[in-house]
Amino acid sequence: MTQQASLEETKQLLVSMTTLLEEAVTRARDITEKGKTLDDHQVLTSRIAYASTEAIAAHQTIEDLEGRQAEGRSDDHDERVSIAAVGELANSLYARVSAAAVDLGLDEAALDRLFPAAARDTARRACSQEALRAIGVRVCETKGSNDLPLDEMHEQVREQVRDFAANEVMPRAEHIHRQDDLVPEELLEGMAELGFFGLSIPEEYGGVEMGNLAMILTTEELSRASLAAAGSLITRPEILAKALLGGGTEEQKQEWLPRLASGEIMAGISVTEPDIGSDVASLKCKAERGTVDGEEGWIINGPKAWCTFAGRADVLALLARTDPDVSKGQKGLSLFIVPKERSFDHEFEFAQPGGGKITGKADATPGYRGMHSYTLQLEDYFVPLDNLVGGEAQLNRGFYLQMAGFAAGRLQTAGRACGLAQASVEETAKYVVDRDQFGQPISQFQLTEYTLGRMAARTAGARAITYAAARAFDEDPRSASTLAAQAKLLACDVAVLVSQEGQVMHGGWGYAEEYPISRYVVDATVLPIFEGVKPILELKVIGRAILAG
Repeated sequence: MTQQASLEETKQLLVSMTTLLEEAVTRARDITEKGKTLDDHQVLTSRIAYASTEAIAAHQTIEDLEGRQAEGRSDDHDERVSIAAVGELANSLYARVSAAAVDLGLDEAALDRLFPAAARDTARRACSQEALRAIGVRVCETKGSNDLPLDEMHEQVREQVRDFAANEVMPRAEHIHRQDDLVPEELLEGMAELGFFGLSIPEEYGGVEMGNLAMILTTEELSRASLAAAGSLITRPEILAKALLGGGTEEQKQEWLPRLASGEIMAGISVTEPDIGSDVASLKCKAERGTVDGEEGWIINGPKAWCTFAGRADVLALLARTDPDVSKGQKGLSLFIVPKERSFDHEFEFAQPGGGKITGKADATPGYRGMHSYTLQLEDYFVPLDNLVGGEAQLNRGFYLQMAGFAAGRLQTAGRACGLAQASVEETAKYVVDRDQFGQPISQFQLTEYTLGRMAARTAGARAITYAAARAFDEDPRSASTLAAQAKLLACDVAVLVSQEGQVMHGGWGYAEEYPISRYVVDATVLPIFEGVKPILELKVIGRAILAG
């Protein structure tokens, strides 16, 4: 038997991870001229961005563990999972930097000096088969339940949302997915009554403002029940609320924030266009000043794509070009609150009395059903003058307001990914305990124990960086934007990997819609794409921030 690494050994491993990473980052900065030429070194930048993310997750995992231990809220299993999570992250970080060694100018001697044999041995023992199998046995015993200790207030938040998810969301989740139905109004009303839509909105504007960790716990538990039918519902009002709080006029805050917080109005986010995705600065949908029936405002023309919940939404937070000079890029975009009628169909058309029109058609997707993502076309669509977010002071500055909202959206997506990964762990644990093969439950096979242990460890690492990003957002949203992107990067990949491992553990039934794991797999695949597709996060958000220093 191989003894699992101790906590003290794991803390020393963190030192070696930091040493290796710092040298790699220093060299990458020189090679890319502090990020100025990162597009000439995209593979290297991607590896550095991901390695940095893994290092942060590892450090945060142990920091959180020690905090729980100091408060007497931890046990041996908690420590084993945390150490295994760091082992997984350390092995990955070392492999990633080693793969870039030639580009970085690091030879074997340098790698051995920066990440010595003792560190590699600790990393291997931290997530050895014996260590992971022991975790897997406990996961089977508890059916994979997430009992991570929290303080009293956050425990209450988690339990309240968990009860709602179990009683209201889970019974509807499979039907919504299979029938591609719209989220039922009863769910929206229930979430509104519990204040889920106002978690990040200050009390003075009708919210409950419990902080970003409470919001992430809410998102995580709702996503554990259903990503599309509940987990993503609070993200859209969150993005618009952040934009209003960051740059809206006081009149706009008073007008829109209380209505968003109460769930009176639902929002859709309309940024992407059919031929423009991550390159937001190149948007072509335009807004021009105009007057309709004697009222001054803006007239919007152009297409939009991947606008989730656009049918049911009462308003769209829409980014449009207000400076016709396309060469100005992001400096010529403005953010508008675009009112519209509700639609409960896969296709809709809404005509204004003045002749403007907006049409929408839901795009068929293999997963993430329930909210529906629409392709839109706006034709001479009139928006009142007061609906330019921030008024004249924020004219042509909508890109920056939207990006601040997207940072919050990335944090939310990390929470959604943690919830989906957790659901996969639980569903797999339940299945393997009940499923007999070769005369015994498959939960008793070594490889099953190992796989479940690894699923739990990876989820723990993703959860640690996500919770850290939430707390950082409470302190300073601007400085936390990179950490939020890193949390999304790691957690989304974990959700994809863990759900797919869970599906394989189901055998043939993992491919049947009869079992929720098949839904988790197709839902998870969207996570590395929206709110910033993975390569863009690695290169333009995380990589750029790290290399710039």
